[in-house]
Amino acid sequence: MRTRTAVVAALTAALVLTTAAPAPAAPGVPSRAAELLGRQTLAANDGWAAAGTGTTGGSAAAPDRVRVVRTRAELVAALGGDNATNAADATPKIVYVDGTVDGFEGPDGTPLDCADLADPEYSLPSYLAAYDPATWGRVNPSGPLEAARVRSVANQTRQTQINVGSNTTIIGLRGARLTGLTLMIDRVDNVIVRNIEFADARDCFPAWSPTDGDTGNWNSQYDQISVRRSEHVWIDHNTFTDGDNPDSAQPVYFGRPWQVHDGSLDVTHTASLVTASWNRFAGRDKVMLIGSSNTVGPDLGRLNVTVRHNLFDGTLQRLPRVRFGQVDVHENHYRLGGPGFAYALGVGVQSALYAENNFFTLTGDTTAADLLYDWGGTALTERGSWVRQGDRLPRPVDLRAAYNAAHDPDLGGDAGWTPTLRAARPLPTPLVPLAVDAFAGAGRLPL
Repeated sequence: MRTRTAVVAALTAALVLTTAAPAPAAPGVPSRAAELLGRQTLAANDGWAAAGTGTTGGSAAAPDRVRVVRTRAELVAALGGDNATNAADATPKIVYVDGTVDGFEGPDGTPLDCADLADPEYSLPSYLAAYDPATWGRVNPSGPLEAARVRSVANQTRQTQINVGSNTTIIGLRGARLTGLTLMIDRVDNVIVRNIEFADARDCFPAWSPTDGDTGNWNSQYDQISVRRSEHVWIDHNTFTDGDNPDSAQPVYFGRPWQVHDGSLDVTHTASLVTASWNRFAGRDKVMLIGSSNTVGPDLGRLNVTVRHNLFDGTLQRLPRVRFGQVDVHENHYRLGGPGFAYALGVGVQSALYAENNFFTLTGDTTAADLLYDWGGTALTERGSWVRQGDRLPRPVDLRAAYNAAHDPDLGGDAGWTPTLRAARPLPTPLVPLAVDAFAGAGRLPL
């Protein structure tokens, strides 16, 4: 077994990926290291995003399309100038985020709140009074108040959903933070997002869904990063949290938690060829949904995603939840358990999940049998898993066998494919926590 020093040295070297020849530094870029990282491309064979033409982001950007941004208005300008049309801007571009950019910042820099985005005919007290299941029943809301909520959602989408075009790199300088916004990567190709803390992509106007579950649920619309109908996307060394607005602090309406947050990184609507590496997901509920519907159709042959070397720290579910796609989940560290924990790996309809050399640190009464969940799938390939439960010594565990012993029907053991897009041989599983805890998340790149 390799020594700790050798492993850390090898991993440090592995973080220095193939880099395109840099163009002249842009005004405001504080260091040569930042410039080089902005020009960095995804290494060959590094997960599904390396397939075909690979992922180069904005590495070919001319000097006039390299910007440093510190406000929402500057971010929109750097991405093309008009948020409504920026998704169509395929000119190579590199955007450095400096400090905190807030999606709830008006064009003149004035802070906005939910009241500023609400339609004049919407108010939460009126909405709660109108659609209380005790009087309205268990049917979907309709009528003027629901229409006003939908208009309010449209107002918020225009404000807090930031649209990203093809051939784009967005990279944070030290301490960079995007709060209260969604990066929307939709109908584009070749995008890189690195070294940013994403916090509190809150929904001001959650939808009441009375038939969701046994007693209904509130549902939020906004992910922190949403990848839809896109290809060649690399999400690397970011941190995802709820900031100072955790789900645990939300009120309860109609007997259900007021859910203002959706996913951290969702890959849906036929998106494919995505690599998520060295990210930290901390204290979040819904983390990573791959495939948004059980409907068989356009998602077949799509939703191919690599999830490697990420830290899932105190997260509750969807780590990831998979439909249809060939999803390679390897060398991640999971710190799980406690109140609200649901499951780690969701085996969904026609999913082909391949899980290898993942390490699970479990607290409370969570066991290996709780780590998988059958969402209508039939099989997964799972190998090399280790579990440390409480104060016990870590040990190799067959997660599928543990699940099958406690649940019916059984999950089969062959996902039907073997990953080939890996840039390096997998680390031995006992070394995964050492590597991932040291390098995952924003602030770990040499800027």
